[in-house]
Amino acid sequence: MTVPEGDTSEVSTSGAAGVGRLVESLIERGTTVATCESLTGGLLAATLTSVPGSSAVVRGGLITYATDLKSSLAGVDPAVVAADGVVSEAVARAMAEGVRSRLGADLGLACTGVAGPGAQDGLAAGTVWIAVAARSGTIARRLAESGDRQRVREATVAALIALTAESLKA
Repeated sequence: MTVPEGDTSEVSTSGAAGVGRLVESLIERGTTVATCESLTGGLLAATLTSVPGSSAVVRGGLITYATDLKSSLAGVDPAVVAADGVVSEAVARAMAEGVRSRLGADLGLACTGVAGPGAQDGLAAGTVWIAVAARSGTIARRLAESGDRQRVREATVAALIALTAESLKA
């Protein structure tokens, strides 16, 4: 299922309080997570693990910044990358599903995108796909962020925190 594109600038689960609520909710449910990050380069895992007690629910993470690592570490089929491009819904879903499986987590969280400042493979800076995979299925969202590299990376993390919280309510 694909969640509609949305503005993440006012996501209620962003910021320190939001990630704290997410980690608390994961702990209460006994739900574990694993991350597979490209453009954020580990910022999502660092944000999650900044919360005391997060070690109870964060299994680990992969930084698959290089395209080939998305396949060798996260299990993304190279044919999917070739057909859809590295910044695509299909790749984000495969990254989330792969990290969930490979790290033995209940949820796999993934992101792939263009942090900028320039375009990549014809995609504008700020074009991002995020995904959350669970045993019951995978949800994905396309983001169109603006700002410098750091703003795009931070907005991506905020959006993934929000999408993860949303997936827990489903």
